[in-house]
Amino acid sequence: MSKPKHVYGPQDAPGEAAEAQPGVYPYRRSIHQQMYRQKLWTMRQYSGYGGPQQTNQRFKQIIASGGTGLSLAFDLPTQLGLDSDHELARGEVGRTGVAIDTVDDMAAVFDGIDLSQISTSMTINAPAAVLWVFYMLVGQRHGVLPRALRGTVQNDILKEYIARGAYIYPLEPNLRLISDLFEYCGQYTPKFNVISVSGYHIREAGATAVQELAFTLANACVYVQKLIDSGQDINRVGRQISFFFSVDNGFLEEAAKFRAARVMWARIMRDQFGADVDACRLRFHCQTAGSSLTAQQPDNNAVRVALQAMSAVLGGTQSLHTNARDEALGLPADSASQLALRTQQIIACETNITDYVDPLAGSYAVEALTQQYIDQATDLISEIDRQGGMKMAVESGLIKRWVQDAAYQRQRGIENGSIPIVGVNCHQQNEQSLPRDVLQLDPEVETSAIEHVQKHRAGRDEKACAKSLQILFATARCSENLIPKIEESAKAGATVGEISGELQKVFGSHQPTAI
Repeated sequence: MSKPKHVYGPQDAPGEAAEAQPGVYPYRRSIHQQMYRQKLWTMRQYSGYGGPQQTNQRFKQIIASGGTGLSLAFDLPTQLGLDSDHELARGEVGRTGVAIDTVDDMAAVFDGIDLSQISTSMTINAPAAVLWVFYMLVGQRHGVLPRALRGTVQNDILKEYIARGAYIYPLEPNLRLISDLFEYCGQYTPKFNVISVSGYHIREAGATAVQELAFTLANACVYVQKLIDSGQDINRVGRQISFFFSVDNGFLEEAAKFRAARVMWARIMRDQFGADVDACRLRFHCQTAGSSLTAQQPDNNAVRVALQAMSAVLGGTQSLHTNARDEALGLPADSASQLALRTQQIIACETNITDYVDPLAGSYAVEALTQQYIDQATDLISEIDRQGGMKMAVESGLIKRWVQDAAYQRQRGIENGSIPIVGVNCHQQNEQSLPRDVLQLDPEVETSAIEHVQKHRAGRDEKACAKSLQILFATARCSENLIPKIEESAKAGATVGEISGELQKVFGSHQPTAI
């Protein structure tokens, strides 16, 4: 973004801003006429660590504290399609999230939780189809019909190639898995979002707000085109696509970014893909910026999170996670996690902000910023198209290089002081008071997970499991939808690692481009 002006006036606000109405295409002001007057955003807390029992306990604490949605984090081995006893999983089991090897593990995570009454978001990508099937099977054990399940599976592989690196297969087989899951969910779980196109991780890797916006929408276009090419109805799939954005420290800028995203996506869906206006609504989840948290003076993070959360609400988010003040130091403690949730609840219950639909509308500064984001992100998408399109730009490493360049420039700004960070490069203290209750992972978690998955294999019908995996392998070699075969393998007791490994035999592994 260009440097903001000191004073904005009527000449800075685009003419269309004055005509915009809540709930009306292109949704500049909101996607619903009444917004939070009708229904509050879903209050999620991103949780998952150790084994399934520890995560289940945290989920129940969140629900008891008033959380209205669950957000499940998986450990790195699970994200990479590896079982807990794989040699590459050593030292990583349960650390960045919960270790899930089997359907029984997923069942333990949601033990005693009514899946017909709670919305669950799962942050999983390369093996997303496998973990989604596990969740559906757990719902069936609870007596919940698939059509009643609500939630989101992240399932966004393009941003893994750009920003995170938790990939398994090459791009085209991954797009097939995404397409197959869309087709299956459209028939059986229409209330479930099949993808959460995620700018959050791109922003966390160092991208600017304009880059986050442009790259996220460009990624979404790749997915939509794949779905259309596979013969799926744009008006159906448009209702099962959601988005995930970061909300960083620029209070007005971030709110304007979300308003711009709605306008851009609505126009893309209608003008480029021919969707009806109801399928053009951009629904999004926000998370406060983890990269803005500091280990120095960690209590300051509670203030940062509150301001970022308010910016997300003013921008019209449908779902929100607020980070805990101690997450720059480790996994959040119970008290810190509860304070983060209370931050959302105070905004919802005590500020009266939910009485107003898009209260920033008409602000000369916000309307001008909204238009700047639309113009600059549109220009960047056009530049990507001139470079051969988003798929080529991702596979060549171009997008990753642009993000790394932006990250370098930001770090230089922090180091030379042009980007002030309280407690880091200004208003510093010699003595830092760190929280004493930072959560520590019990090393026995890994041992227990290894023993559990090995005991699971020993107790299943090995012939039935092997046969189901052989059928999955054969199906992967043709064009048939893979989800029913993944379901059959899961029912036969196959693990995440075994199902992912069988697909990898056919699909191969992604080889990143050197940049």
